[in-house]
Amino acid sequence: MPPNSRTGTGASPRTLVAAGLLCAAAGFFVLGIVLGPAAVVCGRLAMGRTLRGARPVLPLIAVVLGAIDTLIALVWLTGAHWDGGGMM
Repeated sequence: MPPNSRTGTGASPRTLVAAGLLCAAAGFFVLGIVLGPAAVVCGRLAMGRTLRGARPVLPLIAVVLGAIDTLIALVWLTGAHWDGGGMM
């Protein structure tokens, strides 16, 4: 299977999905503000390069987990907290 079925160039959808899932998983532990958007971008690119009849389940998982990573990182960076919880 060629790397990109439409143009024949670029990363294959499998590579993009793997990179997206790896970024999403790592983003829960470190650098979520960077790895979350990277996972979203990789997932969206993989969705665009899948075959017409294929269901983009794994790219969708990468996009959703990347969005969750980004949201958690933004909440953490803004210092949002709830009453009655936390260290202090």
